[in-house]
Amino acid sequence: MKEYTAKTNRIRRDRIFPVVNTIFLLILVFITLYPVLNTVAYSFNDGTDALRGNIGLWPRVFSLESYRSILSDNAVYTAAWISASKTVLITLLNLFWTSMLAYALSRKEFVLRKFITVIMVLTMYVNAGLIPNYLLISRTLHLSNTYLVYIIPTMFSCFNMIVIRTYISSLPDALIESAKIDGAGDLRAFWQIIFPLCKPVLATVALFVAVGSWNSWFDTYLYNGGKKELYSLQYLLKMKLATTQASANAAKATADALKSATMTTPVTIRCAITVIATVPILLIYPFLQKYFVTGIALGSVKE
Repeated sequence: MKEYTAKTNRIRRDRIFPVVNTIFLLILVFITLYPVLNTVAYSFNDGTDALRGNIGLWPRVFSLESYRSILSDNAVYTAAWISASKTVLITLLNLFWTSMLAYALSRKEFVLRKFITVIMVLTMYVNAGLIPNYLLISRTLHLSNTYLVYIIPTMFSCFNMIVIRTYISSLPDALIESAKIDGAGDLRAFWQIIFPLCKPVLATVALFVAVGSWNSWFDTYLYNGGKKELYSLQYLLKMKLATTQASANAAKATADALKSATMTTPVTIRCAITVIATVPILLIYPFLQKYFVTGIALGSVKE
């Protein structure tokens, strides 16, 4: 009788768990997606109507005026090209230099690897600060108001180097030894053997770098704020939002505020900007997703 009761309880638990688990995951998905879908709904809603609030997952008064207001400016397309090109270049150059140094520091026969690693890790904890960095880049290197200010300071990342080095250290040493027996040098062994095996961690690092580069706007504000043809998309959209906010504040001070507000408001413009800035990353992420978890897990297995 006891065995029958235990078996019945076990069967009941086996049936209940998938149901509860499915309901929990559905609730979690809804909580995660709701802010995103709500932002999209606001971006496609009429600006004046959006001021009433209480918009859910679907626009109450459908309108494309927020997107027309943003995309009607030709400077947006120039800024989008600047952001896209610098993102691609920064990602490629960062992977190249970071992976090369990571491979060198992963070799046990390199006598200075511990010293160099310690020195580089210290830069993650001790930073000179904003003012010395600004003086170095603008006064010493003379990179202000140039396209290279986006590229040169971001070609290397210490954190990414540690991630890649840890991943390379987890690979069998026999791979390098067999390559050297066959006459391959370090450079050839890296490019033909190690580099292809690092695809998961490189894809993970590429995603980190690409997202950071695409979302950056403060570098434009500091170094290229006086040169409109070098504006990044995020900086230009931020300026667009500030202009819209100023116009809305001015409209509130007049008697015909409703007429001046037109069909766009800071709320809808902000949401449209968020959608425009997010879509490119969402299009790239599915291609790198399968490497993301693998790269993080394998890159943290072994020191």
